[in-house]
Amino acid sequence: MSIELNKPALRHARALVRQGKVVKDERDDWSEAAPTPDEENAFIERDGWTEYSHWHMGVDRSENTQTKTAYSFPFGDFRKVHRSGVIAGESRAGQYDHTEIRDALKKLLELIDSE
Repeated sequence: MSIELNKPALRHARALVRQGKVVKDERDDWSEAAPTPDEENAFIERDGWTEYSHWHMGVDRSENTQTKTAYSFPFGDFRKVHRSGVIAGESRAGQYDHTEIRDALKKLLELIDSE
């Protein structure tokens, strides 16, 4: 497993924040805000795997890119970036030594908090 920073997702997240498409919720809100598996499936069916990938800061290129297992560190609900998702991802990336992802999420959080 070789998870790396999903640069298109980072660009997508930054653009959404700059457009004001962000929910400034708190750390513990992510468990309620995160998309359910049914919501993920509906999004994939409607918008496809590429768009799904743009909502995940991590990508494992050794996995089939048309499976959910290829993507990690979600940060939004397919409409808006959630501050709580960014915080959760930053924390989890740090725990598992994904420093590039952790650092990108930290900068994204700083952007959210400065808006």
